[in-house]
Amino acid sequence: MAGNFNPSVGSCVWVEDPDEAWIDGEVVEVNGQDIKVLCTSGKQVVTKAANVYPKDTEAPASGVDDMTRLAYLHEPGVLQNLHSRYDINEIYTYTGSILIAVNPFRRLPHLYSSHMMAQYKGAALGELSPHPFAVADAAYRQMINDGVSQSILVSGESGAGKTESTKLLMRYLAYMGGRAASEGRSVEQKVLESNPVLEAFGNAKTVRNNNSSRFGKFVEIQFDEKGRISGAAIRTYLLERSRVCQVSDPERNYHCFYMLCAAPKEDVQRYKLGEPKTYHYLNQSKCLEVDSINDAEEYHATRRAMEVVGISAEEQDAIFSVVAAILHLGNIEFAKGAEIDSSIPKDEKSLFHLKTAAELLSCDEKLLEDSLCKRIMVTRDETITKTLDPEAATLSRDALAKVMYSRLFDWLVDKINTQIGQDPNSKYLIGVLDIYGFESFKTNSFEQFCINLTNEKLQQHFNQHVFKMEQEEYKKEEINWSYIEFVDNQDILDLIEKKPGGIIALLDEACMFPRSTHETFAQKLYQTFKNHKRFAKPKLARSDFTICHYAGDVTYQTDLFLDKNKDYVIAEHQALLNSSSCSFVASLFPPMTDDSNKSKFSSIGTRFKQQLVSLLEILNTTEPHYIRCIKPNNLLKPGIFENENILQQLRCGGVMEAIRISCAGYPTRKHFDEFLDRFGILAPEVLVKNSDDPDACKKLLAKVGLEGYQIGKTKVFLRAGQMADLDTRRTEVLGRSASIIQRKVRSYLAKKSFILLRNAAKQIQSVCRGYLARSVYEGMRREAAALRIQRDLRMFLARKAYSELFSTAVSVQAGMRGMVARNELCFRRQTKAAIIIQTWCRGYLARLHYKKLKKATITTQCAWRSKIARGELRKLKMAARETGALQEAKNKLEKQVEELTWRLQLEKRMRTDLEEAKKQESAKAQSSLEELELRCKETEALLIKEREAAKKVSEIAPIIKEVPVVDNELMEKITKENEKLKEMVSSLEMKIDETEKKLQETTKISQDRLKQALEAESKLVKLTTAMQKLEEKILDMEAEKKVMRQQTIASTPVRTAFGHPPTAPIKNLENGHHTNLESEFNEAEFTTPIDGNAGKSAAERQIMDVDALIDCVKGSIGFSDNGKPVAAFTIYKCLLHWKCFESEKTNVFDRLIQMIGSAIENEDDNSHLAYWLTSTSALLFLLEKSLKTGGSGTTQSKKPPASTSLFGRMAMSFRSSPASGNLAAAAEAAANAVIRPVEAKYPALLFKQQLAAYVEKMFGMVRDNLKKELSTLLSLCIQAPRTSKGGMLRSGRSFGKDSPAVHWQSIIDGLNSLLVTLKENHVPLVLIQKIYSQTFSFINVQLFNSLLLRKECCTFSNGEFVKSGLAELELWCCQAKEYAGPSWEELKQIRQAVGFLVIHQKYRISYDEIAHDLCPGLSVQQLYRICTLYWDDSYNTRSVSQEVISSMRALMTEESNDADSDSFLLDDDSSIPFSIEDISSSMEEKDFVGIKPAEELLENPAFVFLH
Repeated sequence: MAGNFNPSVGSCVWVEDPDEAWIDGEVVEVNGQDIKVLCTSGKQVVTKAANVYPKDTEAPASGVDDMTRLAYLHEPGVLQNLHSRYDINEIYTYTGSILIAVNPFRRLPHLYSSHMMAQYKGAALGELSPHPFAVADAAYRQMINDGVSQSILVSGESGAGKTESTKLLMRYLAYMGGRAASEGRSVEQKVLESNPVLEAFGNAKTVRNNNSSRFGKFVEIQFDEKGRISGAAIRTYLLERSRVCQVSDPERNYHCFYMLCAAPKEDVQRYKLGEPKTYHYLNQSKCLEVDSINDAEEYHATRRAMEVVGISAEEQDAIFSVVAAILHLGNIEFAKGAEIDSSIPKDEKSLFHLKTAAELLSCDEKLLEDSLCKRIMVTRDETITKTLDPEAATLSRDALAKVMYSRLFDWLVDKINTQIGQDPNSKYLIGVLDIYGFESFKTNSFEQFCINLTNEKLQQHFNQHVFKMEQEEYKKEEINWSYIEFVDNQDILDLIEKKPGGIIALLDEACMFPRSTHETFAQKLYQTFKNHKRFAKPKLARSDFTICHYAGDVTYQTDLFLDKNKDYVIAEHQALLNSSSCSFVASLFPPMTDDSNKSKFSSIGTRFKQQLVSLLEILNTTEPHYIRCIKPNNLLKPGIFENENILQQLRCGGVMEAIRISCAGYPTRKHFDEFLDRFGILAPEVLVKNSDDPDACKKLLAKVGLEGYQIGKTKVFLRAGQMADLDTRRTEVLGRSASIIQRKVRSYLAKKSFILLRNAAKQIQSVCRGYLARSVYEGMRREAAALRIQRDLRMFLARKAYSELFSTAVSVQAGMRGMVARNELCFRRQTKAAIIIQTWCRGYLARLHYKKLKKATITTQCAWRSKIARGELRKLKMAARETGALQEAKNKLEKQVEELTWRLQLEKRMRTDLEEAKKQESAKAQSSLEELELRCKETEALLIKEREAAKKVSEIAPIIKEVPVVDNELMEKITKENEKLKEMVSSLEMKIDETEKKLQETTKISQDRLKQALEAESKLVKLTTAMQKLEEKILDMEAEKKVMRQQTIASTPVRTAFGHPPTAPIKNLENGHHTNLESEFNEAEFTTPIDGNAGKSAAERQIMDVDALIDCVKGSIGFSDNGKPVAAFTIYKCLLHWKCFESEKTNVFDRLIQMIGSAIENEDDNSHLAYWLTSTSALLFLLEKSLKTGGSGTTQSKKPPASTSLFGRMAMSFRSSPASGNLAAAAEAAANAVIRPVEAKYPALLFKQQLAAYVEKMFGMVRDNLKKELSTLLSLCIQAPRTSKGGMLRSGRSFGKDSPAVHWQSIIDGLNSLLVTLKENHVPLVLIQKIYSQTFSFINVQLFNSLLLRKECCTFSNGEFVKSGLAELELWCCQAKEYAGPSWEELKQIRQAVGFLVIHQKYRISYDEIAHDLCPGLSVQQLYRICTLYWDDSYNTRSVSQEVISSMRALMTEESNDADSDSFLLDDDSSIPFSIEDISSSMEEKDFVGIKPAEELLENPAFVFLH
């Protein structure tokens, strides 16, 4: 693609960089083939035009889900897309159907919840965000639909997350096809539980990963015809056996060795172990501990995992005995023996480890030593024993350790497969391959050689699959294509495994010759492949060789190739361990067959090649799916993205090879609408004239002169470089358009500036002229104001002088006249005051005398009446003791008690009235005295003032004649009267003191009498309660007598056809039913139906009655006038009459429950369900109000005892006025006539619980039917219609029935249709509100989750589209406000999310504004998801700023420890949101008054009681 790209100045390109691999920049200068690029980092680079790649400036900042949608499919584009998505925690990306998974090195639990699995269930690949669940679902669906087995190949280098991805795939497949096993654990659980065991014995720390799998694993999950998991099997490949004996620094051996050394003390002592550093097989590396691994805890976890997978405790001990024996074998060192080329254990330490190993393996110590130090050679004639030198003995020891560990690992795999259980009759399988990725280290040995061979094989399989996918894509789009050449690695495979001249064949040949060394083997390779293009000999190397793999060149060191390739069991080792007394050890080395005893050479390479062939045979019979795992950095830390490292992994994983295959054909593929949106500006007239997108694309490409492209059914296919050519032309058009826009804008700005200047000059002139005119006017106004001020001032001074003279004269006259008037007034007031004092004093004396007489009279009456009452009380007590006369004296006693209480209350009232009157009179007397004193003081003061005033006048004006103002005689009279008044006041004060003392005495006496009266009243209350208890006992005795009488009558055999028993008085039963003996007796024995049923028993008649009831109510018999179901009322009345609630055993309830269950079998008929929902809830309400438990209904409900006090009876009379009393009594009587409390037995209570369960079930069925109807419409309403710019320019196009607005209207119609059905069937309002509340919650969950999972939904236009639909829902809620209730609030999350999508200038909004103002109901994870997925398809505006994204990421990191807080998807609430109390509160007892039972039953003589 780079070769076809001709950059120009201003083009954005990618340039190679030694540090960052690729860096973007802008072309600033072009000199032929040399171009100068200004990079975003600031440096300038000069390079060749052929070495740069075009950059897509319109690529979304958050990347694309599928990299085949990239405008430029090349290395830097792929790398940038992965980097952009990794920065926003989008770790999964598609490349066609290939999933690329970048290890985040952090927990992201929200991506793997059960709710997330439910979202991907049934979704097409690519419909939702990339995910392993989507790949697993695609494999499962393809298996079910096509009937073809599937395989999922997970590859990547160590630490890339292959094992975790495999676990996720297993989880999802278990979710889709899981079925519980008979032992209690399902097959998939057993497979997952086996992982810890396999990881303990097959994983180790390597340079790149602390928990690297050192074996390949292929898990076969077997399915039956119904798609349910029926069995499973685990296949392992190429366990790295050499690691047992040889470990390079800083790696570790297998985890199980370190776990055993860190085991509890008793286990360590049993196996005679020590620290890991003391063992040769472990101390070859300095790394003995890993920070992230606790070996002691892992030991216990492994033990528990072994128990889970079915390994017994004895087998576990034997397994760890073998592991410990391997460690002890490694510490056996050899020295030269006495004979030539012989060897013996070196020292005591070696002997100790030899003895311990023999004990752990349960074999003879001497035989073990001989098997290590000697060989037995069998010939035709004799058996020869050959001794081994120390070096050969060491090799023999290591061979035994490797064989033992390999056999142990194979036994574990076989044991796990046995416990899991394979299904030989399985129909299909899905295989999950977790295998090591391509490896290239500084030192590459035989293991890397085999691993890279595996990857070469899988890469060939991958290339063929990718090429097949390309062909299928071209066929699907119906475009013309020819055979596309792609790089095939068959030559490398021939180099390695071809017979007889391949590397593996030569290695096996070298291993069969005893004197062959790695150097001779290397020389053989050099001679054989010296002309092979894929083989090379490194310079200055004697035994190394290089192979040019598809992922790069790898140099192998052949030092240990021969030793690691040998795979044969030494006969002495086989015989020794087969004869072990430990059955487990002996089972690891079963007896060899005759064919095995023959000396046939076996090698690891050949055996591995055979396993690889069998694996590929399985893969070739399945449909493959690929997951490529990428490790972003070697530090194993989150947030670090190393470009060079990832590019190398993309090459090793074959992703770049797949891209090269795509580039060989048509790498750029654009949908018609996207293509026209981007390049429509190259030919606008084509868009206007054409109404068909394919024709418009053809004419546009023909106009620009491109050749070699293809037009498919839905996409435009472009050759490599054509996209860049179109972008270059588009840039030129945009540049010319920008120049025109700039010219127009500049002319507009200049014109605008001139108009502003002209308007400003006019405004300045007008302001200046106005200022001058205002100045002249101001001077004229000041002159006129001065003249007016002078005139007003002179007038004011003249008026002031006149006013002062006038006021002086008036003041003198007023003073004289006022003095005369005041004197006259004072005299009159004194006279009037004296008269008033006399009047009050005489009145007070008369009242005081009357009160004394009245008080004495009342006291005498109270004493006499209390004496009489006590006598009567004694008589009543005597009469109460006589039980025989109790009934006759009851009425008299009640009357006497009422009279006494009335008298006591009357006396209390009179006493309180007297006390209040006394207080009022004393208060009035006191106030009158105070007034008299004040008046006296005022008169004295006035006299003194007048005398002083007269003296002053006589002194001041002697010339004036003296006028006698004061009359001396009058003054003397007044003084005498004052003295008399003073004497009267003093006498009154004395009398008042005396009366106060008497009052205190009388109050004490009255308090004493009041106490006595209260005590008498309490005694009366006790008497009345005792009388009531006696009366109740009498009533109970009478009821018992009646029951006994009824039993005697019932026991007498009466057989006359027309005889009638004698009538009995009305009986009050325990359940509250009032009936008489006659009716009961007639119904039980003497019913004579007209239809000839006289000979049938009562049980048969009851069955017939129940059948008639069920036949009547099982159909719809309608509702009453007030909307209550007739069926529920009829059933209740029948059950009440038949006394089913009180029976200990009855089948009526079971019959009714069966009838209701059969009536609602049709789950899709909402009308039928609504009818029965109303009827069942009404019947449940009647039972709730009627049934009483725990003895509450044993006696008839009694009214509270009437109040015996006077005030109590008065209050009762006030509360119940005649009118209100009649109405309340009538309503209560009517309600009691309908609903009667009865004592419920167990069957009745069970029936009530079953009714409640059916109400909940029918509610859920109606709700789920509505959800099911809306779910298909919601999937069509979440995304706005995709229209290109050309489509918008063209007229005459309408969507018709496919318009998404129709889908929103269909949702409204569905809501209205159900509402009409519910209203017609009179469903309780609370249930309707709950149905719509949960339905709107379901709408909110579906729309919101789709918004978060589908990138194409997080757009500006889609937000406007969904917002318009939500407005329709809001309008519906307003119209149906009574029934919708709070449903609109359930759409809180989707409303806030859509509101955020349609807001402008998001980059100016801070995080606080988003979290607290715009979207307070959304979590940080949800906001982060929306902000990173958002892209503006209408105006190409930016999302929120990077500061907001960074703050959200920081908050998410802080909350990462909380698994629940990481979940960004909403859960659908399918619970029952109401209780029986809610239903009861929505109905009233009076609603059932006046309901007529079913007419069909009214005609039946057996249901006469319904009339």
